[in-house]
Amino acid sequence: MKNRIIAGLLAMILGVVGAHRFYLNDIGGGIFYLFLMFITAKLAFPVTFILGIIEAVKIFNMSNKEFDEKYNTEKETPRTRAKRGTREHRNVREVRRPKRKKSFFPKRNPFKKSALEKYENYDFKGAIADYRKALDITPDDPDLHFQIAKVYSLNENKKLAFRHLDTAVQYGLKDLKKIDKDEDLAFIRIQPEYESFKKNNYRLTLNSIEPAQEDILEDDVLLTQLKKLSELRQKGLLSLDEFEIEKRKLMELKK
Repeated sequence: MKNRIIAGLLAMILGVVGAHRFYLNDIGGGIFYLFLMFITAKLAFPVTFILGIIEAVKIFNMSNKEFDEKYNTEKETPRTRAKRGTREHRNVREVRRPKRKKSFFPKRNPFKKSALEKYENYDFKGAIADYRKALDITPDDPDLHFQIAKVYSLNENKKLAFRHLDTAVQYGLKDLKKIDKDEDLAFIRIQPEYESFKKNNYRLTLNSIEPAQEDILEDDVLLTQLKKLSELRQKGLLSLDEFEIEKRKLMELKK
């Protein structure tokens, strides 16, 4: 932003060398002043000195609004026009296509850390309780299902261990080989069902494992999660498509 007072003072004091023209980004005008000054240097008063005084008077007589309109308005060039068009196009695109939330489940899961600490301290009962709470928050986390399966294996509860291993693989467990190598899953690997489980790409076959006692608890959890989804939909925090996607995730987890 150019200042009217500074421009006027430069024209009055250093107008002879066109300083005010350089200040106002009029490079051509400034060079003209220098050229004219050298030509008229032999005169008592160089012409540029007189011109500077005249322009100083004009600048001082301007209002701030007039000065801004003349010197502080960016001239539109092909480059600035292209930038403005890109910016406007981006703004329209952002308005038309708002960013959608991927999931209503929060990313942070404090129970995941506490469950791991209890597991490492051999507090398996406390670890199971915290892993269940963690799964209430992020039921599609394959690592959580794998970890709780290890705890159930240590407790020799093969039904729930197989169930959570199957769910971990369903949700994209990356390293399937650790199911064969993890020491805490040794109890599962000696079960007669394990070979068919492994041959089926670490997935349970229909009726291969009987329903476990935890199913009743998980039914309550499922109902609670569905209720939360309905409340978010009613409040307008979830679109119909997002509601159906999250509902489908919960139903797949139950299978």
